[in-house]
Amino acid sequence: MKAAVVSETHVGKVEIKDVTLPKLQNGQALVDVEYCGVCHTDLHVIKGDFGAVPGRIPGHEGIGIVREIADDVTSLKVGDRVSIAWFYEGCGTCEYCVTGRETFCREVKNAGFSVHGAMAEQCIVAADYAVKVPEGLDPAEASSITCAGVTCYKAIKVSNIKPGQWIAIYGCGGLGNLAIQYAKNVFNAKVIAIDINDDKLALAKEVGADLLCNPVTVGDSGKWIQEQVGGAHAAVVTAVSKTAFNEAVNCVRAASKVVAVGLPPETMDLEIVKTVLDGIEVVGSLVGTRKDLEEAFQFGAEGKVVPVVHTRPLEDINQIFQEMEEGKIQGRMVLDMHYNK
Repeated sequence: MKAAVVSETHVGKVEIKDVTLPKLQNGQALVDVEYCGVCHTDLHVIKGDFGAVPGRIPGHEGIGIVREIADDVTSLKVGDRVSIAWFYEGCGTCEYCVTGRETFCREVKNAGFSVHGAMAEQCIVAADYAVKVPEGLDPAEASSITCAGVTCYKAIKVSNIKPGQWIAIYGCGGLGNLAIQYAKNVFNAKVIAIDINDDKLALAKEVGADLLCNPVTVGDSGKWIQEQVGGAHAAVVTAVSKTAFNEAVNCVRAASKVVAVGLPPETMDLEIVKTVLDGIEVVGSLVGTRKDLEEAFQFGAEGKVVPVVHTRPLEDINQIFQEMEEGKIQGRMVLDMHYNK
């Protein structure tokens, strides 16, 4: 089969190769990949930011059709359309796995990083962790929900935002435009979209943002939001920017949450006095559980969330990564494996 593989000789690049997958083991299923979204985390993987993984097939926004199952698999059947997500598999027995926090399992396996992922014509999945895609949800759009969508959905859950309250979404790209839709259409919140690119703010307005803020134009977004609405009731930061994290803390009201999602390499500044006196919580949110993904898919199937996706062939992957680094991507780039048939 054809696959994108992290280069052993060129850091930050992948190579298109013919790869043979191993035979199925107990608990596994073989999936014919239809689509795989391209996430900023994939860029971290190929650059070795989480540790070098030469030879690994990246990709954790995969959607495909089950071709074969191991003899002991009962949770899937041949023909099911399923996800290949970042949360590939947990141990199933630790305190995190048994208390609904399985993504924090200390023995977690991640698709496209610790095991082969979905930027390939076929992929092996842990059957019990592959979430079924509901009828009525376009598979290309489902690929975006598999990571970007569920990540934003879970982050907004974590923020404890209530209907009618203001939530600030920092970063309006692949994650942010979905965060806006989940916040607006599922949680019934009022949304402030913050980005330094006017084209991304235009997309944010199109998908439902109530207020738009470009810090390049208005200056400190935290101060601007305080002036406009008296402060947000919560903030979710999808931007890969230290400045965004710092301004998010300053944009919220007392006793509010700032939910960290983006992964910039810097360390954020946190004013201890303000954090204590205003009772501000800063909390990380890591993708979502299988249940979160099931719910996120369902809202997509109901039309409450419609990912903005653009399909490209697998051979474009290095170009896509370059466009991602240059901030040129609107919505989500999705690899269409049908191009390669």
